[in-house]
Amino acid sequence: MSIRLRLTMWYTGILAVMIIVLGIVLYLVLATNLFNSEEDNLISQGDEVYNEMLINLERTFYLAPDGTPVIQYELPNLNFLTSSSYLLQVVNRKGVVEDKSFALFDNEIPLDEETFEAVKDGAQIIKTTKINNVSLLTLYKPIVQQNEVIGILLIATVIDDIYSYLNMFQWIYTISGVVLIGIAATIGLFMARKTLKPIENVILAANQIEKSTDLDNRILYEGPNDEIGRLIHTINGMLSRIQVIYAELEDAYRLQRRFVSDASHELRTPLTTIRGNIEFLEKMWQTNKDTHLSDGEKMKLTMESVVDISSEAERMSNLVNDLLSLARADAGYEMEKENIAIKPVLEQVIRKAQFLPKNVDFIVGDLEILNDNLVYGNNEYLQEMLFIFIENAFKYTEEGHVELEVKILENQVGIHISDTGIGMNKDDIPHIFQRFYRADVSRGTKPGTGLGLSIAKWIIDEHYGSVEVYTSLGSGTKFIIWIPLVQSYLDD
Repeated sequence: MSIRLRLTMWYTGILAVMIIVLGIVLYLVLATNLFNSEEDNLISQGDEVYNEMLINLERTFYLAPDGTPVIQYELPNLNFLTSSSYLLQVVNRKGVVEDKSFALFDNEIPLDEETFEAVKDGAQIIKTTKINNVSLLTLYKPIVQQNEVIGILLIATVIDDIYSYLNMFQWIYTISGVVLIGIAATIGLFMARKTLKPIENVILAANQIEKSTDLDNRILYEGPNDEIGRLIHTINGMLSRIQVIYAELEDAYRLQRRFVSDASHELRTPLTTIRGNIEFLEKMWQTNKDTHLSDGEKMKLTMESVVDISSEAERMSNLVNDLLSLARADAGYEMEKENIAIKPVLEQVIRKAQFLPKNVDFIVGDLEILNDNLVYGNNEYLQEMLFIFIENAFKYTEEGHVELEVKILENQVGIHISDTGIGMNKDDIPHIFQRFYRADVSRGTKPGTGLGLSIAKWIIDEHYGSVEVYTSLGSGTKFIIWIPLVQSYLDD
C-alpha cells in the first residue's frame, strides 16, 4: 500500500470519527434542549392548571360521630379548562379516574403502580409514556390539601414531533457526513498525490548524486517550507555536512602526512645528534687515535656530548609523551578528579616556568583572589595544560614579556596568559587546537609537533571549561582559560 493511500485512509478515518463524535454530541445537545424546553412548559402549564383546580375545588364540612369537624374535598371536573391544549386527567387517591380531557376519548393517560405510590407520597414526576403508539411527556403532580394528597393531576403533551425532528436531523447529518467524507477522501487522495510528488524528484536527484559522487550537487526545490521542503533542506544539509566532513578528513590526512614529516624530522634530528656524539666518543676514546688530547680535554668533550645526548633524548621523550596523551584521549580515558585548590596549582606551574629558557620577563599578577577557591579536576593535568600555554608563550616571544593574571567571573576562574610575541593570523584561530596543526608563521622557526594545544584543549574539556583566543600577527597572543569553581574551603 502506497504512502499516498495510507495517508488518505488515515485522514479519512480521523475525519469520519470526528464527524460521528460531533454528530452524537449535537444530537444529545439538541435532544436535551428540546426535552428540557418541553418539560419547562409542561411544569408551567401544570402549575396554572393546579392553581385553577384549587379554586374550583368543592369543600364539604360535617361533624364526625365523635363531634370532630371534618372537611371533605371533592375533585372538580375539567370543564373550566376546555381551552387547554394539553391532555389532562384527574385521579383520586384510589387511582380511579375522576375526569379527563375530551381529546383522550376512550383512552387514559397511563399511571403505573410505582409512579402512583410515589406521587401519593408527595413526589412530582415527569416521564414519557405512550397511548396507541403516540409518545407523551407526562407530568404527575399531587393535589395537596391540609398536607394530605387528595388526588393526582396528570398533564401530558404529545412529543412525536420532537422525535420526528430528531430523526430528520439524524438522516440529514448522516447523509451529509457520508457525502462530506467521500468528498474529503477524493480531495485528500488528490492532494496527497500532489504533495508527495516532489519526493519522486528527491529520489531521482539523490540517485544522480549517488552515481556522480559529486557532493557539490544539491536537490532543487522551490515549493513552500512544509514537510517536503524541510526534508529536502535536511537532505541538502546532510550533503553539506558530508562534504564538510569529507573536506575535514582530507585536511586531517594532509595534516597527518605533514605531521609524519615533522615527526620524522623531529626524531631524525635528535637521533642523528645522539648517533654522531656516540661515534665521536667511540673514536675519541680509542687509544690509537686523538692522542694529542689530554684526559681533561677528553672528559670535557665527553660531558658536552652527554649533555647533547640527554637534551635530544628529552625531546624524543616529550614527543612520545604527547602522542601517548592524545592516544588516551582517543581511547576515552577519564582522568581522576577531586576538589582541589586552584591557587597552589598555579603557584607550582609558576615555579616550574621560572626554569624555562626565555628571553623576556615573566609577569605574574595577584593570586590572592584565588584563596579558598576550589575546582573539580586533576592537579597534574591542570599543571600540564597551563604549562603548555606558558611554554608556548615564551617559545614565540623574543621581546617584551609574558604575563599571567587571574580573574573570577560568574563562578568561574579565568586564567589569562598573554605575550608580546609573533602572534598569529586570525584565520589560524579555528585550527590551532587541531592535532598536528602549526600556524604558518611559526612553522619552521621553532621546534614543535603541533600537539601541545590539542592536549591542552582536551584537558580543558575534561574539566568542563572553555578557552578564548585573542591574537594579531606581530602583536602577540592572549589565551583565557575558564575553569568552573566549586565550593570554597569555608563551605567545605
